[in-house]
Amino acid sequence: MRTWQVERRQRTRHLIELGGLVVKAGIVKLTNDDRVIIYGAMLWIAAKLQSDEGEHARDLWAAKGKLAFNAEQHEEKKGPRT
Repeated sequence: MRTWQVERRQRTRHLIELGGLVVKAGIVKLTNDDRVIIYGAMLWIAAKLQSDEGEHARDLWAAKGKLAFNAEQHEEKKGPRT
């Protein structure tokens, strides 16, 4: 396989994973799949990260994301509810 094909597949996988996070967070459902709202929210996030409060926001969001991933893993380990 050519280098550009490998790189394209890696990029595609990365984009799919990012899209999965948007769905997992419930953003698609909450916005009724309104891409203008989703894009606006992402622009707001980018502006926040570039502001004086960026480091604090990054730390806060990272902690929240870590908790959510850990809770999800814990639920998966418990198995299906009966």
